[in-house]
Amino acid sequence: MKVSIIPSKAVGTVKAPPSKSIAHRALLAGALTDGSEIGNIAYSKDIEATLLCLSEMGASVKRQENSVLIGGLEPYNVTNNAVLPCNESGSTLRFLLPICMLCGHPVTLKGTKRLFERPLTVYENIAKEHNIFWQQGEDYVTVCGNLKSGRYTVPGNISSQFITGLLYALLTLKEDSEIVITKRLESASYINLTISTLQEFGITIKHTPTGFYVPGGQKVSARHYTVEGDYSNAAFLEGLNLLGGNVKVEGLLEDSLQGDRAYRQMFSQLLSGKREFDLSDCPDLAPVMFALAAAKGGANFTGTARLRFKESDRAAAMAEELQKFGIKLIVKDNLVTVPAGVLMPPCTPLNSHNDHRIAMALALLCTVTGGTICGAMAVNKSFPDFFDTLKYLKIGLTTHDS
Repeated sequence: MKVSIIPSKAVGTVKAPPSKSIAHRALLAGALTDGSEIGNIAYSKDIEATLLCLSEMGASVKRQENSVLIGGLEPYNVTNNAVLPCNESGSTLRFLLPICMLCGHPVTLKGTKRLFERPLTVYENIAKEHNIFWQQGEDYVTVCGNLKSGRYTVPGNISSQFITGLLYALLTLKEDSEIVITKRLESASYINLTISTLQEFGITIKHTPTGFYVPGGQKVSARHYTVEGDYSNAAFLEGLNLLGGNVKVEGLLEDSLQGDRAYRQMFSQLLSGKREFDLSDCPDLAPVMFALAAAKGGANFTGTARLRFKESDRAAAMAEELQKFGIKLIVKDNLVTVPAGVLMPPCTPLNSHNDHRIAMALALLCTVTGGTICGAMAVNKSFPDFFDTLKYLKIGLTTHDS
């Protein structure tokens, strides 16, 4: 799908979409109960992947219009030789993999080639240390073994998803376990989301000076849980205000633990002339911040090393696309510089790089300059209604098949 956007100002009030990050966590917690209802669900591609995988593992999954009835997953009795279609969802793959290491028989997790280009070394090393079978190809990994309680060492400067996945697996064990974090813990807010979600389901995870302590013998309690609004995607909507729009986003918790709520402070600082930002704890804000910095005088961004392991190499992808607007990014190992410049209408079509956040970031700039985005359906990964929302906000756009 291609989307063509003409220069236009966004005006209106919209509701924030549900948080994809929290929905993954709540659905997995709910699956481990006797039966829970998870409300305020948006059926994005990533959430669809998690639901399908949980069903293939043996959970009961009943979809309703915007909620899911879910439960009955027995982590020690995951369907023998189950094949789990993770599609492009890193959260699905990394959250479920450790649980698949509990049951003692083969389970295969499949996905796109790009998904399996993203690191899984933490889990591979754990498998080797615990004599768990591990076989990985370009689009799958098969595991077979019995993960035991104990002490696990995980580097903190890679994806927090590894820690979340381990927490879910270890809490099902009878004995206590400990996760020791080496190096600086980045994206700590995502771990806090995991612990907070689990607390809602009756689970205790304790912080320690070196990481996390997981008491054994816990039971995940059934409950009705409502997913809160998503700051990650709301950033693209409120970002329109920096480009002359007048958009109000409702449905966001003011005391949310979501790390991406930092966008509001970053937006304010960018408008006030601040040019230095650290994205270590909120890497998903990188595409929208790069785009807005290109429109508002430039900025330097540190904490960008992990961007190459996202749905695309996000720093390189944004550099390629912003050059079409006349802005030449400087990309280094852990630093991205967006220079000051004047946005020019792109003379060639823009490319989403099959990355939902790249597509949405480019759409923001197109409301200023106009332009056409190829691969715009990438937004289906997290925000299927994104372009409909832009239309509602009076942005002039047309969609057509690629």
